[in-house]
Amino acid sequence: MDTSKVGEVIYNLRKEKGFTQKQLADQMNISDRTISKWERGYGCPDVTLLSSLSTLLGVNIENILDGELLSNEFIGGNMKKSKYFVCPSCHNIVLATGDITISCCGRKLEALEAKKASQTEKLTIEEVDNEHFISSDHPMTKDHYISFIAFATGDQVQIIKQYPEWSFQTRLPKRKHGTLLWYDTQLGLYYQFI
Repeated sequence: MDTSKVGEVIYNLRKEKGFTQKQLADQMNISDRTISKWERGYGCPDVTLLSSLSTLLGVNIENILDGELLSNEFIGGNMKKSKYFVCPSCHNIVLATGDITISCCGRKLEALEAKKASQTEKLTIEEVDNEHFISSDHPMTKDHYISFIAFATGDQVQIIKQYPEWSFQTRLPKRKHGTLLWYDTQLGLYYQFI
């Protein structure tokens, strides 16, 4: 661990939040000399202080200890390139339009890799009343079901939550061409083009 890099991150975040060393120290019940020592690279926060420091500075503990805050590059906002995350514990669904570090239920989540659906894995799509009627003969049991479907075009994403033990069917307005994605709780993320 590079204490000078850690100190620089603490200094920059403290300034960004508008805290003086004294204000930050008072909120953490430590001396401002301790903050000064960290920022000059002469030591690191004690493990018992990392949680409150991370909360006050609005950054993950990992970023403080790494001594780095990396910025994402702008990717143009093409919603077809969005990344999907699903928490294995609570099944929370997260969508991001760029690179992101995210955690849920104490676990760091990795972006799902979408697999192109084979002919037998594809969802059934019919046109009904100028809408796409989407269905599947998936068993939709409590332990194995399709959690959500998403329809992504270049400028928007529509996500529809699905529930176990319900039949899988939904309607989407028929509009532009796009990518239909769905998440199977045991097999992962799939896609097909509409």
